[in-house]
Amino acid sequence: MAAVCALVTALAACAAPHPVQRPRPASSAATTAPAPRPPTLAPGPAGLTPVFEHAPRGAGKTVALTFDADMTAGQGPRAAAGERFDHPRLIATLRALEVPSTVFMTGRWAEEYPDQARSLGRDPLFEVANHSYSHYAFTDDCHGLPTLGRDRMRADVERAYTAFREVGVARPMPYFRFPGGCYDREALKALVPAGVTAVQWDVVGGDAFATDAGAVARQVLDAVRPGSVVVLHCTRSAAPATERAVREIVPELRRRGYRLVKVSDLIATAPTAPLPG
Repeated sequence: MAAVCALVTALAACAAPHPVQRPRPASSAATTAPAPRPPTLAPGPAGLTPVFEHAPRGAGKTVALTFDADMTAGQGPRAAAGERFDHPRLIATLRALEVPSTVFMTGRWAEEYPDQARSLGRDPLFEVANHSYSHYAFTDDCHGLPTLGRDRMRADVERAYTAFREVGVARPMPYFRFPGGCYDREALKALVPAGVTAVQWDVVGGDAFATDAGAVARQVLDAVRPGSVVVLHCTRSAAPATERAVREIVPELRRRGYRLVKVSDLIATAPTAPLPG
């Protein structure tokens, strides 16, 4: 009888449901680890904002295509009247061709096209960098642009970053491009507290107000070298030929053995760029 009772007890234990072993949630340290910091350059001479124009020529056949999303603080009425400062077809082409790109965006552009700004900021193919809020010049006599006073320069850059955050741009880069490419020692000094690396270029695309896409493509392809930074634009009204030019530039660069990268990839190869961490 004792043996029968023991057997019944054993069978009941086998039939009883076992508690479900649920996986433990990952530790908060693992889920909230900060992303690596983007590479930047060390301060320039006398501690001024560093300026990057191209990567070391011996660092490999890489080239960065960059696109300026220009819009001045005073162009809102023109946008309201129908002028287009965006270029969705160009962005679609870059995505179709799988071209990693850096977009230097003004804060005013981000406010005018928040959905597009947010989409670019969340797409790993792109990185969004700072092109000021107002697209006003940081020096006198800069292509006819209105000029910022020295006391407003840092605030203008920081206002652009605020605009990016407000429209949902994820992780804008600590890179700044001077409107018109114009800067001097005073401008570099004014931006030191902003902690940015100023990014210029060594290849001018010549697409501003151009209508001949072939001429733009030839200008880029004739000038590009290993490590080059190419400046182009992504505004329909000011650069209507850029999308067609890109469709010529990208396949030819790849045919020549170039690898298309973002500006951050080039800066990471610079001798004074600290490793992300």
